[in-house]
Parts: sequence; C-alpha cells; structure tokens
Amino acid sequence: MGEFGEKTTTCGTVCLKYLLFTFNCCFWLAGLAVMAVGIWTLALKSDYISLLASGTYLATAYILVVAGAVVMVTGVLGCCATFKERRDLLRLYFTLLLVIFLLEIIAGALAYVYYQQLNAELKENLKDTMTKRYHQLGHEGVTSAVDKLQQEFHCCGSNNSQDWRDSEWIRSGEAGGRVVPDSCCKTVVAGCGQRDHASNIYKVEGGCITKLETFIQEHLRIIGAVGLGIACVQVFGVIFTCCLYKSLKLEHY
Repeated sequence: MGEFGEKTTTCGTVCLKYLLFTFNCCFWLAGLAVMAVGIWTLALKSDYISLLASGTYLATAYILVVAGAVVMVTGVLGCCATFKERRDLLRLYFTLLLVIFLLEIIAGALAYVYYQQLNAELKENLKDTMTKRYHQLGHEGVTSAVDKLQQEFHCCGSNNSQDWRDSEWIRSGEAGGRVVPDSCCKTVVAGCGQRDHASNIYKVEGGCITKLETFIQEHLRIIGAVGLGIACVQVFGVIFTCCLYKSLKLEHY
C-alpha cells in the first residue's frame, strides 16, 4: 500500500512538472508579448505624450515593459525550479509570480482609471498646451506632436481652427501672417496657413481633441486588456507551483 501510494505521488509530481513546464513556455511567450506591447507603445505610439498633462499613459507602458522582462526571466527560472525539483527555487518563482501579478494589475488599473479621466484632462489642458507651447522655445516636442496630430488626423486646433486665434505664436508676429499652423493645411506648403478657408485647411467637427481622445483610449484598452489578461493566466501558474511544492514536500518526508 505504501509503495502504491509512493508511486501515485511520484506520478502526480511528474504530471505537475510537465504542466508547470508547459505553463512556463506559454508564460515566457506571454512575457515577450507584454514587453512587445510596452515597447510598441513607447516607440511608435508615444508621439502625443507631450500633449498629455498626466504621465499615467507613459507609466503604464513602462510597467508593461518591466513586467514583460521579469516574466521572461521568471519563465526560465520556473523551468529550472521544475526540473531540478528545488523547493527554494519554487519559493522564489512563486514570489516573482506574485510581483508580476501585482505589476500587471497596477498597469491594468492605471489604464482603466486614466481611460475614465482622459476626456476631462484633454478638455482642460489640450487647448492651452497647443496655443501656449506651440513654436515656443523649449517646447519643440509639443510643436512636433501638434503638427503630426493635425496632419495624421486631418484636424485643426483643439476644438476647431478658431482656437489658433489665442496662440501666442500667432499673436507674436513670428508666424509670418499665418492664422493657423501650416500643418492644418490639406496640402502642406510653406505659408499655407495664411488662409483658413475650408478649401485650404481641415475643419473637422470636434477638432483634434476627439481624434486624440479616441486614439489614446484605443491604446489604453490594449494595455489594460494585455495586463489584466496575463495576470489572470498567472493564477494557474500560482496553483501549479503550490501543488508541485506540496508534492515535493510529501516526497521529501
């Protein structure tokens, strides 16, 4: 009976080892995906960060990059802990799983909270940012972001093209007779912003604020879904780790 019980325990341990190994392989790939989403956000989708008053959007992307890197390291550690059957490594693996779980929950929560606050933030700050910092010394990033925003989304001004009447750059006389930036023009040529007729510039209902809000919200949904999705998958890793740890402890005794 004792021998049968021992064989059953050993068989259970082997099954748990392969389950945890499979999980770790998937987990490593998931970590790669999480880090890729974070890097993608920072490298390709961060042009408009200078237009946002809050650093939350940037913070969520950095958290994903860090979490993804830790996930990949943890996946390798999990494989070593599983096949070497070392309970000290399993304890470390379990701890790292919890840390990653918390990081991804935080990233998902930040994305969700910022998603709710984005509209109010843009309404409160975007017009001032565009009119007070565009073409101002030390705010080259804002100038570049505004030009790209208006060209990419075919819009002009925060709410409409009339917003540019309050621009410090336009009022200063440095604009060379322009009433809107050249990036408002449907066909950009030097000085085209001197004429704000609908045939020349983009006059979109809702201005750039609605376009930027939609753009940021779409990426916040991706960040939130990735963070929370991977966090849910980790629950299985925690369960498998606990079961294997308990099984190894029984065999030890």
